[in-house]
Amino acid sequence: MFEQHIYIERRKTLKTKFKSGLLLFLGNDESPMNYSANTYNFRQDSSFLYYFGLSLPNLVGIIDIDENKEYLFGYEYTLADIVWMGKQPSLNQLANRIGVEFSEPILNLKKFLQKKIKDGVKVHFLPLYRGEQKLKLAELLDENPFKINNKFSKKFVEAVIEQRSVKSSEEIAEIEYALEIAYQMHITAMQMARHGIIERDIVASMEGISRSLGNGFSFHPIVSKNGQTLHNHYHDNQLQQGDLLVCDAGAESYRFYASDITRTIPVGGKFSAIQKDIYEIVLTAQKNAISSIKPGAKYVDVHLVAAKIIAAGLIQLGIMKGNPGEAVKNGAHALFFPHGLGHMMGLDVHDMEGLGEELVGYDKNTQRSNQFGLAYLRFAKELRPGYVLTVEPGIYFIPELIDQWKAKKKLKNFINYDKLESLKIFGGIRIEDNVLVTETGCKVLGRPIPKEARDVEAIVNG
Repeated sequence: MFEQHIYIERRKTLKTKFKSGLLLFLGNDESPMNYSANTYNFRQDSSFLYYFGLSLPNLVGIIDIDENKEYLFGYEYTLADIVWMGKQPSLNQLANRIGVEFSEPILNLKKFLQKKIKDGVKVHFLPLYRGEQKLKLAELLDENPFKINNKFSKKFVEAVIEQRSVKSSEEIAEIEYALEIAYQMHITAMQMARHGIIERDIVASMEGISRSLGNGFSFHPIVSKNGQTLHNHYHDNQLQQGDLLVCDAGAESYRFYASDITRTIPVGGKFSAIQKDIYEIVLTAQKNAISSIKPGAKYVDVHLVAAKIIAAGLIQLGIMKGNPGEAVKNGAHALFFPHGLGHMMGLDVHDMEGLGEELVGYDKNTQRSNQFGLAYLRFAKELRPGYVLTVEPGIYFIPELIDQWKAKKKLKNFINYDKLESLKIFGGIRIEDNVLVTETGCKVLGRPIPKEARDVEAIVNG
């Protein structure tokens, strides 16, 4: 947890956005893995963490705008619980930690809410992403659990997004700490990327680092020689000399802030000529995209900077053809770069995605494209100081996608399909860093993790 005053100030700022109503923060509960007493690792809801700070199950935070009161509803532990769990703080003690005046048993919550609803008070709540939480809130509000998410408060969501998007100095420090863990993880992955190693051995070593220095992985890592599959969570391949290992992994700090880094590693310590050529295109695209980040710039335009560099590089290699700008305008580059440049990052690795990607990454001035590739950009709107984003361009040779486009002769004026046949076994390359938008430009956060080709090769060679 941060110091008490941080949570008090966050709630105070949020309250200024509302004239009346009840703001309800439903914390997460334990979730059974295969029977009720054997649960998945508990992870608190990120918006609850942001405003109430407590990483414990069975908690609900309430801000009553009309009466200017704040409540913490929760479970009061019994002696039977303490036998198994050890001494636990009281509900009142938990409320005091975060500067909340009123605490109530969770059993009183439905009666409290129903009285407010009967009195005509509007209950604002955020979208829910867990089935059991939908059931819980629907029961509390006497609503249909299958339709409960249709009634979330857009005003509430927009107020939370506006506040959480701009990271404070304390939050930046947490992200930097998570990046220091990621530094150790990725250096270890580079050192292990040798002939005969199984991908899962690298994953296991990285997870050990993430758990010894923080709260573990911030997401399921992508550690694969088949980097052409964008979200590849299969880790049982044996590495062979000359493979490219895409390693996309991040850690969570003790206060639950994320890092998210990708490096592409030549197994055995040497890029082949074509691997290095493709790698340098991706690296150039990433560096130029980072240089384009500043307040007022739209992230979709930063994405297009990277896309045009990728198209130009592939044209130079004879893989694409024509004019780079026209190729990107027509979406030809998306055969090789089919995803967006990046996403916001903070308490969630895809920050606030549970509140709705359209509301986080887009606004009335920035609408989502329907063009293949560009449509997948998670964040496109104008940048502001305090935003933290990932910058992660890539080039991938996806055999199934190549075959489909070739069969349709899709954008054949921009793509040299004959040359692609020999590259269908290439795999993929992605390079990713985490970047803070500053008042005048941007800053790459964290201790620099090697990404120049020669530096990556040097670490693999030890």
